[in-house]
Amino acid sequence: MNFHVVTLFPEVVDSYTQASILGRAQKDKKLKVKTYQLRDTAGNKWGKVDERPYGGGPGMVLRAEPIIKAVQKIPRLNLGKKTKIIITAAGGKLLTNAYAKSLLKYKDVIIVCGRYEGIDVRAKKALKAEEVSVGPYILTGGEVPAMAIIDVTARQIPGVLGKFESLEEGRVASHDMYTRPEVLTIKKKSYRVPKVLLSGNHAKMNEWKEKRRSNPSK
Repeated sequence: MNFHVVTLFPEVVDSYTQASILGRAQKDKKLKVKTYQLRDTAGNKWGKVDERPYGGGPGMVLRAEPIIKAVQKIPRLNLGKKTKIIITAAGGKLLTNAYAKSLLKYKDVIIVCGRYEGIDVRAKKALKAEEVSVGPYILTGGEVPAMAIIDVTARQIPGVLGKFESLEEGRVASHDMYTRPEVLTIKKKSYRVPKVLLSGNHAKMNEWKEKRRSNPSK
């Protein structure tokens, strides 16, 4: 599976996707992440890719032309249905595990990182792209959402995590996790691991985890 990320800050995406599990997955050729500098298709000597919005308003808007040109220059775009184009946007479809799994049917996923006040909507229309959001909040740019999309999707690729048990959504997991030592003492106060987790009774442990997952306040 190939991810292509169009961004003003490729070094941000590269530093994250080349480390840890994603970095290992790329070395194992289970996925590939390639970044593209949007300024390379700016069409002017200054690398300027933004303009003020029509109709007024604060901030700047990314122009449609550089984005369209950048996407069109990406190899393998002629794969048709095997290519998915995403634009990160606060008002887009919410990123979920189910959505990430739906991306596995595509060989190539292109992600355009939004920035400033957004992207000229004509880029979305011309590219037949889908807007995706990672939550009900505003970020400085689309690089963090792009990395989130890659991360959550890569986890669904067989072999990326190494063991099926590492895929939390595929097993019973609690929000509260414990490891050694059994008793942790901080400022003369002891914090103990729940007895049920030490019992060896897997049915009771799973029941406890399920209750904690559905009602973590108790």
